[in-house]
Amino acid sequence: MPSAARVLALRPDSSRRTLVLLGTLALVLLGTLLAHAEDKVIRIGYQKYGTLVLLKGKGLLEQRLKPLGYRVVWAEFPSGPPLLEALNAGAVDLGSAGEAPPIFAQAANPDFLYVAHEPAAPKGEALLVAKDSPVRSVADLRGKKVALNKGSNVHYFLVKALEKAGVPYEAITPVFLSPADAAAAFARGSVDAWAIWDPYFASGERSTGGRILVDGTDLVPNRQFYLSTKPYAAANGPALDTTLAAIGEIDAWAKDNTDAVAAELAPSVGIPAPILTVALRRLTYGVTPLDAAVTADQQAVADTFLRLGLLPKTLDVASAVRKPGS
Repeated sequence: MPSAARVLALRPDSSRRTLVLLGTLALVLLGTLLAHAEDKVIRIGYQKYGTLVLLKGKGLLEQRLKPLGYRVVWAEFPSGPPLLEALNAGAVDLGSAGEAPPIFAQAANPDFLYVAHEPAAPKGEALLVAKDSPVRSVADLRGKKVALNKGSNVHYFLVKALEKAGVPYEAITPVFLSPADAAAAFARGSVDAWAIWDPYFASGERSTGGRILVDGTDLVPNRQFYLSTKPYAAANGPALDTTLAAIGEIDAWAKDNTDAVAAELAPSVGIPAPILTVALRRLTYGVTPLDAAVTADQQAVADTFLRLGLLPKTLDVASAVRKPGS
């Protein structure tokens, strides 16, 4: 298993974000040490937005896992990349992220494992420009500054949007910022475009009047993946299956209760419920194992990052996909 330092070294980032991550890892590792007193535990990394935070809020997973003798430890992360760094460092057992973070996580850890995914939601990420921007198409981004979260799902989305427009990735200046920092940079006009995902997409659209240059439609699937490690899955298969079933229950409820979901998420995300409702209507729901088509889509992400020199080695995504019954 790679050390936390090695995992961190694979994704260059600002010192401030690195310190935040180290603090989060320290807290999660403390929880891990305390959990050693109990053999049966599942440590789940979640973000402020999505099915896992709903699952945590309702306490459903604790109910479902109690008969199996498991307890649940929750840890919040600001985005997918640091969550998967924690997974690779052995600080969490299960988490979720978009398309790109798992690619870098697999490159760092041969024990990394895809366990399930949610359907594609291409409208949930977009390139925003200011409403009065002279940029009218992706082709106009040549020589422009584009804010994005490095290694996130929108990193791949940006690459594919540029590719379709015939613009080399090297022809733009990527500005790697967290969603909060990117929102501020976009609002003050220090970047020309912002590649962002929901709910920050919906919030930025509303707060700045930003114009959608292009969304993920016909460019990328924008799937959400549930991720673990091979050793954890091998030793805790029934608990993992029970957890995925509970996620499916929450998804089924959320699909038909958009307003209630928005109201429940608003306090934790810090985005008003009406704006969250816009984001939620661009989501898709349901949890299923990865099939050949989904695996092939992820392989395309890996191959693209390798070609751009963003990935240190060739990956075989299929080798990191959980097999039925395992």
